[in-house]
Amino acid sequence: MTVKLIRMWSGEDVVADLIEEKTDSIVVTNPIVAVPHGQEGQIAFAPWSPILSKEGKGLEVTKKYVVYIDDPRGEIVEQYSSMFGKLTKPTKKLIL
Repeated sequence: MTVKLIRMWSGEDVVADLIEEKTDSIVVTNPIVAVPHGQEGQIAFAPWSPILSKEGKGLEVTKKYVVYIDDPRGEIVEQYSSMFGKLTKPTKKLIL
């Protein structure tokens, strides 16, 4: 998983798994957007496109709408990974 912060020309801060970077576009999955929440300085996350199909293999976004792509803060990566990371089952059974 390559979690990136993508700043859009519209001012949105999108956090997503960057799957591919092409010449004129990027491909992302599970995009979420930061929104103000509660007290000053707090944020929450909401789906970037709430009616987007969950079965999509990736969302292609043209680069002309992207201001920059960079790494988000560590706690943001941890929260994103807990939301979208795949859980793996242990291969060995423990004897209790």
